[in-house]
Amino acid sequence: MTDTKTKIVIVEDDVNTRFRLERILDAQPNMHVVGSAATKREADMLIAQYPFDVLLVDLLLPDGSGVEVIRRASQHNPNAEIIVVTAVSDDLNVVSAIEAGATGYILKESSSTDIVDCIHLLLAGGSPVSPTVARSVHRAIHKHTVGTIPAPKIAPEINPLSQRETEILQLLAKGMSFNEIGDILTISPHTVTAHIKKIYRKLQVHSRGEAVYEASQMGLI
Repeated sequence: MTDTKTKIVIVEDDVNTRFRLERILDAQPNMHVVGSAATKREADMLIAQYPFDVLLVDLLLPDGSGVEVIRRASQHNPNAEIIVVTAVSDDLNVVSAIEAGATGYILKESSSTDIVDCIHLLLAGGSPVSPTVARSVHRAIHKHTVGTIPAPKIAPEINPLSQRETEILQLLAKGMSFNEIGDILTISPHTVTAHIKKIYRKLQVHSRGEAVYEASQMGLI
């Protein structure tokens, strides 16, 4: 039975890498690859056709950018987790992928165990990134914030989030996983997930990074 397994879609143009990922993930007792694509066009059809929980996507596709695939997947399935698995880690690609909706970003050099662990971390509410990628994110944030005027704090009466949602967002900003947030607030991970979906909808975002950034700009955290 695969109904209870995490459903995964892979978008990777290199056939050897794609088969490697399929073998790794299908070998896990709680994961199932429901489809794989080698091009942006194939990915668009898969995203529209199959329900999925996790999308693994390369950024360098023969007929377009993987960022476009991420953006389409985020719009079509906002509850899915998206992780980039690619060979490029320059600031522009990293930031573009995160802004489009990616919640994780690792390099192809990662081991099989690392990839499986990253998916488990994603599903637990984390945002796995390779060390090189983390530096790119730090540089991008530094470039964006240094020399800018801080955004004015939003008046409490027009805060679109409830008190509980604000508490959860503050914990998200600290890097807490869904399970950790549930333990701190003495609520179930399922309830945490439901609140986070509401937060994303109210802030009109699709990922943890976008939510934290948007809330910071609005003065909510």
